[in-house]
Amino acid sequence: MSTRKNDYVTCAAVESARKIGNQWRLIVIRYLLERPMRFNELLRVACEIDTKTLSRVLKYLASEKIVQRQVLGTQPFTVRYALTDKGEQIRPIMQSLKAWGETWILGDTSLETRQKSSALAP
Repeated sequence: MSTRKNDYVTCAAVESARKIGNQWRLIVIRYLLERPMRFNELLRVACEIDTKTLSRVLKYLASEKIVQRQVLGTQPFTVRYALTDKGEQIRPIMQSLKAWGETWILGDTSLETRQKSSALAP
């Protein structure tokens, strides 16, 4: 359903992309689709993200009710992050994104590599 905002029709796809479409948000969601994880686990699997960025992304996703923050213990302080039902609804989107990437990103890379290799062959 579309609504009017500043004389423009607001598209649900555009608004959804604004909520989850940032690089790190999608990466965090992707790993949480596998299973709930602790902060340091996410830091380890989401290569190249720094602690400040991960913390900011998790707080944002929690504020949007996409991720739930669960305190597991206080000695030592342990927190686990899991997708909410709202977050789980992103699964088919991520599956489509993965299929697209396998075809157009990884597939193109493999094709380019094969073409370069065959161009170099005698």
